[in-house]
Formats: sequence, C-alpha cells, structure tokens
Amino acid sequence: MRVLLTGNEGYIGTILVPWLWARNHEVIGLDSGLFRECTLRSAIRPVPTIRKDVRDVERRDLDGIEAVIHLAGLSNDPLGNLNPRLTFEINHEAAVRLAELARRAGVRRFLYASTCSVYGAAGDDMLDEDSAFNPVTPYAESKARSETDLRRLAGRAFCPVYLRAATAYGVSPLLRFDLAVNNLVAWAATTGRVFLKSLGTSWRPLVHIEDIALAYITLLHAPEAKVHNQAFNIGRTAENYRIADVAEIVRQAVPNTRIEFAPDASPDLRNYRVSCDRIARELPEYRTHWTVAHGVEEVYQAIADTGLSSDHFEGPRYNRIAYLKELLAQGRVVDDLRWAAPTASAAE
Repeated sequence: MRVLLTGNEGYIGTILVPWLWARNHEVIGLDSGLFRECTLRSAIRPVPTIRKDVRDVERRDLDGIEAVIHLAGLSNDPLGNLNPRLTFEINHEAAVRLAELARRAGVRRFLYASTCSVYGAAGDDMLDEDSAFNPVTPYAESKARSETDLRRLAGRAFCPVYLRAATAYGVSPLLRFDLAVNNLVAWAATTGRVFLKSLGTSWRPLVHIEDIALAYITLLHAPEAKVHNQAFNIGRTAENYRIADVAEIVRQAVPNTRIEFAPDASPDLRNYRVSCDRIARELPEYRTHWTVAHGVEEVYQAIADTGLSSDHFEGPRYNRIAYLKELLAQGRVVDDLRWAAPTASAAE
C-alpha cells in the first residue's frame, strides 16, 4: 500500500518506517520537523516527507494514499499541559480534519494513535476497551474527543481504527527521557538515584515502542471486519505495574543505585490498569516481544554506549517540553508552535 505516516520523524515514527518498508509498503511522511534535531545516535532514515504542520494538510496531500497512520501530535500528558489550547487544536481538531480529508480522498483505512491515558483516574479495576473514559489531562481529553468524532466518520468506504497504546518505553533514533520507564533508567544510570517524582502508587500499563510499531503493522493488514471502527488497547495485560514497582526493577538492573523520592512527591491522579486481551483474542498473530525488565536493560545499555550525563537527559534534546521552550525562546518557532520561517520546501 501507499501509506501516509504523519509524525514519521517522531519517537515511534522513526521505528515504524523501516517496518513498513520491510513489508513492501510505499511510505510518504508528513512531519513539520519540529523534533528532528532530537536524535540519539543514528540519523533518521530518509523518507519522502511532506514538510508541513498537520494543521495545514491539504486535500492534495492525500492523493493516491491508500492508508493513513496518524501519529503526529503533542504526545504525552506533561507535553499536553504546556499549552492546552494548542493541544486540542493539534491533537483533536487537526486529527478530525485530516480524517475528513482522507475519507474524501478515498483513503480506506485510518489508524489513529490514541492512548490508554483516556482512562485517566480509574483506580485499581482492570479496564477494557468498553470502559468509560475519565481523562485528567488535556492530552488525554484531546484523544478522547478525537475518538468520539472519528467514530462518526466511519462508513463502508472508510475504516478508522483506534490504537490506545500503553505508556511507551524503549530506544529509538529520537529517544525520549520524558517517559516513565526511560526517565527512571536515565536518573539511575547518570546519578545513581532511581528518582521518583510521585509516590509511585499509581498503576500504569507499559509497552515497548517496537511492540507499538508491530500493532500498527498488524492492524494495517487485519481483515476489515475485525477492526472496523474498533479500539484496541496496545500492550500486554501482564505488563501493568505500579510505578514504584518499575523503580524497583530499575534499581535491580542498574548497579549501585538507590530509590529516592522527590521532596514534593505526591500521588499521581493518572491511575489505570488495562486489559489488552481484545487484540490478543481478535488478532492472535499479534504478540508483544518485550517486557519492562528487558526494556530497562536496553535503555540502560543505550545510555552507557553514548555516555549520556544527567545534564543531557534532563536537557532539551531528550525532553520535549524543554526543547519546545528552547525553540520558543530562540524565536525559531512562534507561539502556535509553527516554524517562524520555512525550514524546507513543501516536500522533500
């Protein structure tokens, strides 16, 4: 298929591109290039890319496209808090508009990057895809609204699918350290402290980025009757952890470390456990390959190999909020997070 992958230069997009190539798909990227300088150790694989903000997509950008994988957006709860108005504009309004254009252009399958964060403050009960939304952040709310509006677009010729990924971890060419597992490993590896900024009592489902990428491949190829207008929790049911338990896994994996709580550590309102049994049941060809313990080892090794310091991982290169603030302070992007001046031609 000819696949439009928005956010192809992001944390997950850079992993997904070669996986799509390996299955003989033609990949067209769409990315504003906002985070392309945030590389770890390897260059981004070159893809024909429409150099455009997702809010500025035009009907012609979808000509000849057979499927859309929509990853682009302000991704994760802390980043969504930076400017809630822009979070809704980018994550909700632009996503729905893109889907409307795709449907008019004859695109048949639309895979939407939702999140398990939509379950929000849910307590200790195990949740499935039919459980109520209870978002507690602008990011989660923007994703919940998008799912609601995208469902109305579904029809015989347009098949939206909603991938509610668990909290991601793992190594990518655009590595992030503003994610729970990666952040704890980075603190441990560079300071000797497994540093908890909350009390660690909240539940969180966790999934490796390669297992997320595999879910997109699986749902792209799945029979339409099994996935049409359906949501899938992405991960493995056994991989739900309290954050304090993740900290203990990190302490055991990284030598000479201790667990330490921030002086202002408090309970995290985000607290949810999810069942990922639907995708395992409906699409048995999908099987996750990673556990948190193995992911911790991978991230620790990447930090050791690159000689990262605490100044690096807490700095703008690997922390999306810090990076956006730096771009704003430098005047390279304007208040609406568009580039102050064109960085490339319309298409590369």
